[in-house]
Amino acid sequence: MKDWTTWAKAAGVRAIKTVAQTAVATIGTAAVLGAVDWRMVVSASVLAGALSLLTSVAGLPEVKA
Repeated sequence: MKDWTTWAKAAGVRAIKTVAQTAVATIGTAAVLGAVDWRMVVSASVLAGALSLLTSVAGLPEVKA
């Protein structure tokens, strides 16, 4: 069970960082264009987080096999 919790913690941290990076990039791009569409920011960020978790299923360098 320890391996599962270690993986979940590492994948969660990675996903949260990905969500934050995507939000900052989306807000920055939208601000340059003149209007921030918050639904787009949230949607893109949540999708990036989900993709990060799915990518983590393939393996995480932080978690030794």
